[in-house]
Amino acid sequence: MRIAAIIPAYNEEKTIGGVLSVLAKCKEIDEIIVVSDGSTDGTARVARKFKGVKVVELAENRGKGGAMRAGLEHTQAEIILFLDADLIGLREDHITTLLKPVVNEEAQMSLGVFKKGRVATDLALLMAPHLSGQRALRREILMRISDLDMARFGVEVALHRYVEENGIPVTIVPLTDLSHLMKEEKFGFWKGLAARGKMYWEIIKYAAKADLHTK
Repeated sequence: MRIAAIIPAYNEEKTIGGVLSVLAKCKEIDEIIVVSDGSTDGTARVARKFKGVKVVELAENRGKGGAMRAGLEHTQAEIILFLDADLIGLREDHITTLLKPVVNEEAQMSLGVFKKGRVATDLALLMAPHLSGQRALRREILMRISDLDMARFGVEVALHRYVEENGIPVTIVPLTDLSHLMKEEKFGFWKGLAARGKMYWEIIKYAAKADLHTK
């Protein structure tokens, strides 16, 4: 059973190397795919420094859902691991913890929730664990969601809605001492705040659209 790690990344040259250095040492992972989602910095360049990493460069920004779909098109692995490119403190045991429930067929999807990382990021996932970007799942789940690439930042909502409506077993696992850079730290306060607002808007827009279709 092959396992592929897909990393959607938009302008993450400062942090993606740390994520890839851990993934490259993880024996459970058969493939590592970085999708540079219209990045204008050195994200793709940094990723190419790691032996065996496949780098997919998108000419235009497609949003997180589009990047995830693009990565999926470059692998036939049965189990897909998604990780954010801006993680801080990633360790091999975090990856093993995410993969174990799916590999052992205890669940078809696992969600990683930050614990004892930083207060702001811990609380965000405590309140909405289904919005986590750290997850492992069976490939067939992704293939059944036809509008995955259209969801942009609403992709986690799309996945949550699908597994909930179809009664698919999901396990939430703690990822101790793990966190990620907040948008305000990446881009500065005002640009970061605008980026966060755009992210939330895409999530709300997708959720509202999905609700209309189910009525």
